[in-house]
Amino acid sequence: MPSITVLTLNAHMGFNLFNRRFVLPELREAIRAVSADVVFLQEVMGEHALHAARVPGWPGAQYEFLADSLWQEHAYGRNAAYPHGHHGNALLSKFPILSQANRDVSVRGHEERGLLHCVLDVPGSALPLHAICVHLGLRESHRRRQLQLLCEEVREVPDAAPLVVAGDFNDWRGRGHRMLRDCGLVEAFEDGNGRLARTFPARRPLLPLDRIYLRAARALQPGVLSLRPWTHLSDHAPLVSGVAW
Repeated sequence: MPSITVLTLNAHMGFNLFNRRFVLPELREAIRAVSADVVFLQEVMGEHALHAARVPGWPGAQYEFLADSLWQEHAYGRNAAYPHGHHGNALLSKFPILSQANRDVSVRGHEERGLLHCVLDVPGSALPLHAICVHLGLRESHRRRQLQLLCEEVREVPDAAPLVVAGDFNDWRGRGHRMLRDCGLVEAFEDGNGRLARTFPARRPLLPLDRIYLRAARALQPGVLSLRPWTHLSDHAPLVSGVAW
């Protein structure tokens, strides 16, 4: 039975909770210490000319810096573009990425959002692993539409193929969670612990914004990384879980 470890984290553009300090090097070391096989990242910068000019040690593409030599494969989905750069979702993988696609789920005239869908070749698995990195909007009406598009994406994945959908859902009331259950997804923490994990704000998590959903797979020992150093590396606490199928 193949099994892997997944981690999901809103990287907060590489800055700490109040954007006062650049913490990306510390974040990289914290992620490396977990040694997850697949890392789902939201709010990572692909380029930012202004930060590059004034922040010492600015690395360029943040997902490449975070991947370093531990995750030899990575994918990036640009969601928000502006004159001085862009940011989006990223996926780091220890396994070959067979394909990647970034689906635009933005609501016109509002914040840009996307679904980064990667297909991974995991040794020992009869079928490839599908991984969808998610970052949904702040408004409930926007999320409802984005969740409908996410369910469409899920339905395109073969039923027998293992699927992990993880990221920042911004669904603090849990209304979108019911939609995802209806399209066949099981949330790792609800299935294992009886309730969704609280991840925001990182220093005192109260709201269940971040999730790990599975289909044709099961969670193994899901956990919230809510202690130092994570409490000062982002405004969201990361989630980690084993996944077997």
